Amino acid sequence: MMMSLANTTGSQPRAFWKHLYFQVLLAISLGVFIGHFWPVLGQSLKPLGDGFIKLVKMVIAPLIFLSVTGGIAGMRKVGTVGRVAARALGYFLVVSTFALFLGLVVANVVQPGAGMHIAPQSLDQRPIADFVAKAHDASISGFLLDIIPTSLFSALTEGSILQALFVAILFGISLSVSGPVAAPIIDLVERLTGVIFRLVAILMRAAPIGAFGAMAFTIGKFGLGTLVSLAGLVATFYLTSAVFVVVVLGGIARLHGVSIFRLLAYLRTELLLVLGTSSSEAALPSLMTKLEAAGCDKAVVGLVVPTGYSFNLDGTNIYMTLAALFIAQATGVELSWGQQATLLAVAMVSSKGAAGVTGAGFITLAATLSIVPTVPVAGLALILGIDRFMSECRSLTNFIGNAVATIVVARWEGGLDQKRLQQVLRGSRGEGPAVLPPIVQSTN
Repeated sequence: MMMSLANTTGSQPRAFWKHLYFQVLLAISLGVFIGHFWPVLGQSLKPLGDGFIKLVKMVIAPLIFLSVTGGIAGMRKVGTVGRVAARALGYFLVVSTFALFLGLVVANVVQPGAGMHIAPQSLDQRPIADFVAKAHDASISGFLLDIIPTSLFSALTEGSILQALFVAILFGISLSVSGPVAAPIIDLVERLTGVIFRLVAILMRAAPIGAFGAMAFTIGKFGLGTLVSLAGLVATFYLTSAVFVVVVLGGIARLHGVSIFRLLAYLRTELLLVLGTSSSEAALPSLMTKLEAAGCDKAVVGLVVPTGYSFNLDGTNIYMTLAALFIAQATGVELSWGQQATLLAVAMVSSKGAAGVTGAGFITLAATLSIVPTVPVAGLALILGIDRFMSECRSLTNFIGNAVATIVVARWEGGLDQKRLQQVLRGSRGEGPAVLPPIVQSTN
């Protein structure tokens, strides 16, 4: 007998401690406790967090390849692919630019770095040397070349989201124009997709362990006391990001018939996972499956989510302009409105050039400051210690922004089952069919 995953657990609701979101929340709390009271032990638990993130990244490229290939192959018109991509990129450009502008405005109003009077030459630049070096590699030309993989198969083995997406789009288009001869391959892709989603379900059971290890390391390494000296900047960034999510993304979602708070409740397991690991990639597979389960077209999800992970970094953009002005204020650098406009323009470009680079937020900021010599790059040393704590907020905001973007583009494309979406959002306990999209069924 065939039945959906939602019915395989029986009609009785599970106890709250059996839900993944509760287990992740408990793991994060334990990680904070261990890291604070036994920092050496906390730092030694870093492999748990790193190991879980590597496990998830292991399946991201195959998942994207199979999902996008299957979705595009099922499209009747190849031109639809270009239209979806164009609409997504247009949305990303507008919203991410607004995020940059918001960070600039808040920094001018709040001025979190004012009064610090720090001389740039007094700062130790050795800790940031590696980030500055990576920033020089994050050029647009290098970025464009990195999209093209060495071979068709290396796109699935080198861990690049954009390379996997690029190959998947080309392969999907090839299947869609090959006619009946491609039918067996399309069927194989669909079956393999189901297997990969099952694998994701297995890996996600290790999420609490990964969140525990990552949080214990963060607190053990940097300590809660690190936040005190720069609490103003951290608080300003978190509050600005919260306003962006509730007001900007919430307004966009409301215009498209979605409550941002219901969406956050539906995705709360993934949000806790992102919070615990400071990595939005850790929740990418689950985000894709949940959006499909909520009624978003498979092909739209496959195109928008992976692309958004590189081009729609709202949290990173807020951080870039806010942190850049904080450094300028702290080091006594007065920026004219023209110089701030230049900073904004450079940040728009550099944020795309560093897409996909590990530690992209800090590296992108370094790249921006390297191009805008008015603000001393040495000032990065001021925020290096708290960057890990700000990374969590960046990742959360990026994650939410991509969830909203996918729903919006799906509705524009007529690929959103709004009745199903409302049913899922109103009835979700935060778990839902978190590991399989509606098209994937289980046999009992």
